[in-house]
Amino acid sequence: MLSYLSHGAVLALSLSAVGSLAARVRLESRQLANADPVRGVNLGGWLLLEPWITPSLFDDAEDGAVDEYTLTEILGKDEAAARLSEHWSSFITEDDFAQISQAGLNHVRIPVGYWAAAPIEGEPYVSGQLEYLDKAVSWAKSNNLKVIVDLHGAPGSQNGFDNSGRRGPIEWQQGDTVDHTLRAFEVLAQRYLSDDTVVTAIEAINEPFIPGGIDPEGLKEYYNDALAKVRENSFDAALLLHDGFLLPESWNGFMGQEEVVMDTHHYQVFGNGEVAMSIDEHINTACQFGLQHLEAVDKPIIVGEWTGALTDCAKYLNGKGVGVRYDGTLSSSAPVGACTSKSEGSVASLTPEEISNTRRFIEAQLDAFELRTGWVFWTWKTEGAPGWDMQDLLASGVFPQPLTDRDYPNQCGITA
Repeated sequence: MLSYLSHGAVLALSLSAVGSLAARVRLESRQLANADPVRGVNLGGWLLLEPWITPSLFDDAEDGAVDEYTLTEILGKDEAAARLSEHWSSFITEDDFAQISQAGLNHVRIPVGYWAAAPIEGEPYVSGQLEYLDKAVSWAKSNNLKVIVDLHGAPGSQNGFDNSGRRGPIEWQQGDTVDHTLRAFEVLAQRYLSDDTVVTAIEAINEPFIPGGIDPEGLKEYYNDALAKVRENSFDAALLLHDGFLLPESWNGFMGQEEVVMDTHHYQVFGNGEVAMSIDEHINTACQFGLQHLEAVDKPIIVGEWTGALTDCAKYLNGKGVGVRYDGTLSSSAPVGACTSKSEGSVASLTPEEISNTRRFIEAQLDAFELRTGWVFWTWKTEGAPGWDMQDLLASGVFPQPLTDRDYPNQCGITA
């Protein structure tokens, strides 16, 4: 997770200068097409671990367990398999899919690492995730939900973040890592696109970090190869392309709207300036992102990750053993305030003003992101990260129900 709108830069485009909603693009010929926008949620931290989503799994291991690779390495194959199997079977169940459907959502995006589909000999990762992904597809079908299968972790790490499975240097595109990624992608495509009425899309790779050193031309070549694998297994399923932390409109002209869907992620907590912004600045940034950037893309585009959180206070959000921008414990950051109740627990534990601001922020993003093809919130469930946990936000009355309900209508100044 990272936002390329770093240091709180607020886009200057006037809302009144943007055209009407007549320019909306919906998917037309691929299976993400609905009369309604994509309204979904990620099942993060389930089949690929992230310390901030399930800190208990990492707190029960040594300090060196900072990602799934090091966790499994420290535990050893047998103990890792036992702990992860228990986690996979309990963290997300069919009841979660029922709740997601009842909340009015229509999609789930499910992250999975390459080692679930094509493990590499000698690595410590354990497999078994696809058994649960099979169940997820069945549960989705029973609850009238569509599935986006997301290849979230690639060999060598495509971004250096713990969400790739291994925190550290970016070594994807070195050696045979791209070829191995394509093999893992092919396994997923063959296994899940046979029922493309449920698995309507598959993501080629999550968050390849172009500003961090990923070669964009090599990434485009990989995207073309991934599209060929999709078409070998389905005529209708969509291929999702992450923008690589470039402005999404920079991908205009690459592939066509009949072929692919762009995926952009929009957070406002991963820069020192961003966590210092006022609520009005946060809302303006979200609105301008939709009006200036989403509207400028020449293909269907979803905001495949975003949050209700306004700070980076959630425990381990920046990595286990890493500090926090908001309270000044992260190197080079000046404190904005104390994290206190913002780091753990329910959104209901925030102050009334913080709860109101969270609702305002969520509503503005819903309005902005539905200017185009839709959105997928990050994430459905955590062990207690206020603002990030949709299940908790719904239970606390902070995420709109129904999804079109507004306590703060038309914050983006959108006119039909």
